[in-house]
Amino acid sequence: MCGICGMVSSLPVGREHMERVARMNRGMLHRGPDDSGEYSDAHIAMAMRRLSIIDLTGGRQPLYSEDRTLVLLCNGEIYNFIELRNQLERKGHHFCTATDGETILHLYEDHGLECVHFLRGMFAFALWDMPRKQLMLARDRMGEKPLYLHQDGETLMFASELKGLLCSGRVPFELDPLSINQYFHYQYVPEPGTPLKGVRKLDAGQILTVGVDPWRMDEECYWRMEDAPPVEGDPSELIRAELERVSELVIRADVPVGVALSGGLDSGAITALAASRYRGTLHAFSVGYTGRPPNDERQDAKFLADTLKIPFHELELTTRDMVAFFPELVLWRDDPIADLAGYGYYAVMKLARKFNIPVVLQGQGGDELFWGYSWVRWAVRKTAQKDALLKRGISGLPLLIKEKRPKGGDVKSTLLWLLKGAGVASALKEYWLMKSKPAERVVFYDIFKDFIQAQREMSVLYDPSMNEALLGADVCEHFTVSRPWPPVGVLLTRLICATYLRENGITQGDRLSMASGVELRLPLLDHKLVELVIGLRKTTPDDQLPQKSWLRNALAGVVPDEIMRRPKRGFAPPLREWQRALFDEYGRHLEDGYLVSEKILSPEAGHVLAQGDYPAEVSTPLSFKALALEMWCRGASTLVRS
Repeated sequence: MCGICGMVSSLPVGREHMERVARMNRGMLHRGPDDSGEYSDAHIAMAMRRLSIIDLTGGRQPLYSEDRTLVLLCNGEIYNFIELRNQLERKGHHFCTATDGETILHLYEDHGLECVHFLRGMFAFALWDMPRKQLMLARDRMGEKPLYLHQDGETLMFASELKGLLCSGRVPFELDPLSINQYFHYQYVPEPGTPLKGVRKLDAGQILTVGVDPWRMDEECYWRMEDAPPVEGDPSELIRAELERVSELVIRADVPVGVALSGGLDSGAITALAASRYRGTLHAFSVGYTGRPPNDERQDAKFLADTLKIPFHELELTTRDMVAFFPELVLWRDDPIADLAGYGYYAVMKLARKFNIPVVLQGQGGDELFWGYSWVRWAVRKTAQKDALLKRGISGLPLLIKEKRPKGGDVKSTLLWLLKGAGVASALKEYWLMKSKPAERVVFYDIFKDFIQAQREMSVLYDPSMNEALLGADVCEHFTVSRPWPPVGVLLTRLICATYLRENGITQGDRLSMASGVELRLPLLDHKLVELVIGLRKTTPDDQLPQKSWLRNALAGVVPDEIMRRPKRGFAPPLREWQRALFDEYGRHLEDGYLVSEKILSPEAGHVLAQGDYPAEVSTPLSFKALALEMWCRGASTLVRS
């Protein structure tokens, strides 16, 4: 695990360029407190910070091929490196280190850009091919490891964090109106976008090659979730076997390993599976809240830790500490993300580091992969209806009418339903609403109350110049998908993973663990497990089964029944208490603040939002989105001048 950065150009790279790369690297010191490395050639300068996890003394980067014509910087972990190394050695390859990243160099020698297909793990790497004068940048399939890009003519800069790019002094801090509008709708900027003009992320499952003589850039997708082949068989047996396999892979480390443990199924599953295989002592870490409110899961987490006979460490988060840390928290997240649960992410990783545990497992991804969100399951149902209606036309109306029929079939409800027209009027209204929207638009975020609130109110809150810049913008572009669609359950799984999971969950997990010098590993996002679930979903749709049915069945006998019955809540904070405390301390910054001065919000909107209104029907209010963005802008904009 580390942070990587660099600059490649068609023009010769001089001392000024190398100094900019050095500044980028210093800006990511937290990602690698153990070591650093640099490399430069006529057209390229690269650097990295290292958090030592595998081959602590011999795994320094950059890594070189045997003839030293290939140079590699890699952020992440290749979980199947032992198997790959054995295969490569049998083919005659000789290794200089025992680190996992070196397998990439040897695979590239044999397979070129196709080397990524052999890697199982999380990674973002830069590989310089001297003879070809070509840089290869690649990112893992699920987007666990980040890579930001900024192009200026025939010069490309890259870094593991936006903070790194900003520290170069070459990337102007200029907000992108389209991205900011998306932020207010989604509570984050969906990938591959970023809040800043001219900066983007290399998308998950993508390869970017840059040639310098002559200058050329080519980008290709090497993996798509929906391309997983159909799978026949018993889902519980197959998923159980894959979970057991990935649990063996993710505990490989030359340093102690721990687990972030809440009281729910996902983290409980990861803990139970890892504890049965880990040869050392697996430590569990959890956080709770003052007064132990209902959302405090420490007691449930400790129950599982005691059952598994592993050490349990807990930390109580106070409102006062959260408020004091908030300006720093929003900056650590790298992108603006309006999620108060982030403080829990940070605190549990800091607690792990306090106990000298630099690798932590977490159960992120279970909700997205196994139907943990009721609104996403509802979106599957409505998207399937829309698809059927578009194919059948008005003849598909009985599908909607049938849905309006009261459940249970009692006489009184049925008579009332008949007197009101047997659902025909409401079904017709819904039919025409579906028909009025683009045929390619999936029913997705547009049924989410927070998104609806932003659609209804943001144009009133924006400055007139902001509204002008947004003319013609489609905030629904991230769930507008060309037809024909894959199976609807597969399509919605991809969309929730590519949006909320990747930018809200994975991003916070990576940045807030690295802020404490901790490597976060997410076993449920192993691409082999994901492909298996998607393949099964193609042959046996499961979206109408009970929540997380496949996962629960697969874990029978592994996780105690008490845990199996509990819903996943993660490290859910006391939202309204924290919101009020934050606005008491920082709300005034929205009045004549950065967003008002940059004409994102009108002065009137700044005053209204500064009050910290929290409507009962939404999860994340616009007021908090505005405050998180305001504080992020204040902090991130200073990095350019540092």
